[in-house]
Amino acid sequence: MMIPERPALERRVLAALEGSGETGPRIPVLLGGCGSGRTSLLLRLRDLIGRSAAQYIDIERIATTPERFLKSIRDVSPFPAHPYGVGPTAAGAREAFDASLAVLDTARAAGDAPATFLLDEFLELRTFESFPGLRSVLRDMVGALGSSGNRFVLTTRYAARAHRLLRDAPQQFEIIHVAPLSVAEIRATIAHGHDEGGGEDDRMRDELARLVHALSDGRPAYARLIAEAASSVEMRGTSDPVSALAALLAPGGALSNACRFSYELRLHRARGYGALKGILDILAAEEPLTLTEIALRLQRTPGSTKDYLSWLEDVDLIVSRQKRYSFADPILRLWVRLHCHSTPPTEEQTAREVHAYVLSHLPASEPALALAAPADSEKSWGIIEID
Repeated sequence: MMIPERPALERRVLAALEGSGETGPRIPVLLGGCGSGRTSLLLRLRDLIGRSAAQYIDIERIATTPERFLKSIRDVSPFPAHPYGVGPTAAGAREAFDASLAVLDTARAAGDAPATFLLDEFLELRTFESFPGLRSVLRDMVGALGSSGNRFVLTTRYAARAHRLLRDAPQQFEIIHVAPLSVAEIRATIAHGHDEGGGEDDRMRDELARLVHALSDGRPAYARLIAEAASSVEMRGTSDPVSALAALLAPGGALSNACRFSYELRLHRARGYGALKGILDILAAEEPLTLTEIALRLQRTPGSTKDYLSWLEDVDLIVSRQKRYSFADPILRLWVRLHCHSTPPTEEQTAREVHAYVLSHLPASEPALALAAPADSEKSWGIIEID
């Protein structure tokens, strides 16, 4: 299973770039977590628009210094060289960043048509805030893009920060949340590459798609890993996404590694690293909880705990609904329950936790999958070994 194409989302983004009526062209800002398919969408847009008319820029990879950032943009640009800031040595950080904004603003495609820039993880430009004269680098960029005649698509995994930054941005900016995959989208991708079979094969793929959707929360990267692992091993005559999930979350499993990356990345972007990990441990054990309940368990004052919670919300690790806090990503919560201990989880512990997760996430109308709770005296199901 590959991360599927999202034609409806692609059409919406392209329509925003073209503009219509009184609004004119807009600047789509795609918000989605790790593995939501943002980068895949940008790369597909580059092909749809044309590689001579669109430039994809992975800001997270090249936001080192303003001078090197400018050089990285120019070195692979499909557009004619820009005369501003092309000297062998930039005069300084501010000048190099201004030159980068000038390239984004004034570059043109063939026939003097507007250039399109696809800026992946645009909030990583805040790396430059430590350089002299660049304390307002993100707001400077937003202002420059909003007044430009070129076209831009932005993405970020940090939804809360993007909303805060764009609260007073020019009206051209249009926030688009990358929605979870539907059952139909997962089903279409699972069917891809399989030989056409009879009605029984179709029924099995339909069932697999529904289970993968329920277990993955519709998140593309999770769905892809679970579906591929389930399809790689046939158990009891059908693909087994439950055992696949357990194998993927075992130490060294692909999904375990993906969760670890997301967990560490977001925590390192926040403040109060140690205390924040403590709160995530608390919510992994029980959720949702109120501020007071978390403060008591953390043994900190409500005032300090409220600050910690706001920092976790700032990097989209938790959400608050009716003053009760919980994980934003249920799979990540399961990973914390399994792996944030002094010793790695055993196979039995992994099976038990996955079993509980599956039962809590299956729709009420779904069959129970003939799952029995693992007994202490007998191993009721195992872990698939995935090469």
